[in-house]
Amino acid sequence: MSDASQQTIDQRELVASIPRELYYSGGWHAAAEGARTDVWSPSTGQSLGKVAWAGAEDVDRAVRAAHAAFFQWRDVKPLERAKILREVAALLRRHGRELALIDAADCGNPIAEMINDSAIGAASVEYFAGLVSEVRGSTIPMGPGVLNYTLREPLGVIARINAFNHPLLFAAMRTGAPLATGNTLIVKPPEQAPLSSLRFAELVGPLFPPGVFSVLPGGRECGAALTTHPLVAKVGLIGSVPTGKAIMRASADSLKKVALELGGKNALIAYPDANPDKVAAGIIRGMNFTWCGQSCGSTSRAFVHEAIHDAVLERVVAAARAIKPGIPTEQSTMMGSLISKEQFDKVMRYIGYGVEDGARLVAGGKSPQDAHLSKGFFIEPTIFADVTPKMRIAREEIFGPVLSVFRWTDEAEMLQAVNDVEYGLTASIWTRDLATAHRTAARVEAGYVWINSSSAHYLGAPFGGYKQSGVGREESIEELMDATQIKNVHVEFDA
Repeated sequence: MSDASQQTIDQRELVASIPRELYYSGGWHAAAEGARTDVWSPSTGQSLGKVAWAGAEDVDRAVRAAHAAFFQWRDVKPLERAKILREVAALLRRHGRELALIDAADCGNPIAEMINDSAIGAASVEYFAGLVSEVRGSTIPMGPGVLNYTLREPLGVIARINAFNHPLLFAAMRTGAPLATGNTLIVKPPEQAPLSSLRFAELVGPLFPPGVFSVLPGGRECGAALTTHPLVAKVGLIGSVPTGKAIMRASADSLKKVALELGGKNALIAYPDANPDKVAAGIIRGMNFTWCGQSCGSTSRAFVHEAIHDAVLERVVAAARAIKPGIPTEQSTMMGSLISKEQFDKVMRYIGYGVEDGARLVAGGKSPQDAHLSKGFFIEPTIFADVTPKMRIAREEIFGPVLSVFRWTDEAEMLQAVNDVEYGLTASIWTRDLATAHRTAARVEAGYVWINSSSAHYLGAPFGGYKQSGVGREESIEELMDATQIKNVHVEFDA
């Protein structure tokens, strides 16, 4: 038996025992119309089995159960809710490798990185558990004989629609704030990779009263039903700009709150005084090649000053060529696969656009020549040089392992090009001069800026975008407060 066939069997066995039904009202349920769909491994092309597929009737049942549970959960003492969330974090750590392997098989990201997702998810849940006592109001001076104060109260049912690039991480991270504040939560996992979310539900669902936490795999019908249901108070999305716009439009009729973490065409800016070795390492790290550049925060546009351009480009190309794609469930794998044939075809199409528009392909641009990987959706780290701002690869989000490198000399022209896209999620600035760093940070139109760093997130630091990269801030106390609403109470003592 070849290594490849053995790996296929391992992936199937790995996910065989995961529940495949819909989880709501404290139990597992078949889809109302019996709908089921296949889940596929993007690295081997093999079926990982079927899962139940939620439709509008299933959403209605789950939302009504969550709405009924809300009136019980909101009255649970905050410190008791925090205690349960810490148990969620403990389970994430205890089952971290198992959950990471499920995601590696299901979404194509390497096991070595997916283990970090479990740990980050656990830390995030603990972070919000520790903030429950901060969900407080204030008193407002009104003069003698009057007390005026505010209360922060939960919203009700919150729905989260998650992306395929970090299925378990998003399911775990976005659990903390809604549940800590007394809301009930329905998670719609990514269509392409729902298995880790189902296993997560199996692990943590029994910790909560029935209806408090639900997981509904499904497609567009499921997402649309969650977005338009009158008993859903807020919808959070990690996804594309078109999907975010559709959710905002659909939420308008019932005036739902929305939190949208959307796309990015993010810039890394390197000044002439920056160290070429550190800039090159930052570019590689910022591109998130490990998960094939499938990250809304990837710095896929590198603006490098001409004084260090050639030195940086040489180092980036060498580093990219050293990254070898592999089967994601193997511990040694440095880079996984794209999520689907649709995404693979899109990335290859944009690589073609880059060549067609006159950019210079200096690394990658094709699938690896390895029979072991022939059934998966693999593309080598791809680098284009001599990119200009009007090229399609310079303006449109590819969501793949494609980096565009620009040479610049004039700072004003460079900053105009950096900001001349519809996105504004992240930016990375490299310089040894603090004045330059702060000046540039003030001028870039992005919601999350690194200076002499890239890619990393920090709990407590609000993450979110400008322009069409999203609405709202998460991973911080702002996310916690956005899961609440303010009530004002005015008391006059002289009745």
